Amino acid sequence: MTDTPSPPEGYEISTDPARIDVDRVHRWLADDAYWALGRPREKQERAMAGSINFGAYETVSGDQAAYARVVTDGATFAWLCDVYVDRSARGKGLGTALVTAVRDHLRPLGLRRVLLATHDAHGVYEKLGFKVLDRPDRWMALGLE
Repeated sequence: MTDTPSPPEGYEISTDPARIDVDRVHRWLADDAYWALGRPREKQERAMAGSINFGAYETVSGDQAAYARVVTDGATFAWLCDVYVDRSARGKGLGTALVTAVRDHLRPLGLRRVLLATHDAHGVYEKLGFKVLDRPDRWMALGLE
């Protein structure tokens, strides 16, 4: 966990909410992300309003190339979610750099844990220090949808 990958050349990462391309993020998630397919725009906007939003941007054009958001109380817990890298930007290390930026942003808060759920990207997260839960039997979930 000592590595702090920088964004690939030609990209920058920001938490400035004014830079988020809400249309693009909604399209990525609602149309192409298995966990958010069909998510209504209004629901996505509410989720973003209650989160810390991270964007990765092409430095020349300013176009958004990746997104992640964090839900947190800022003191004890955070949930990393909606991590998405545009298909044209994949394979360049942008996802790793984005999650590294999230981790480094949260580290000074002294959180007890940051959780996430993934179906297919365990390797990306493991190299940044995430681990499978030691005691998953202690965790429960309430589905309201």
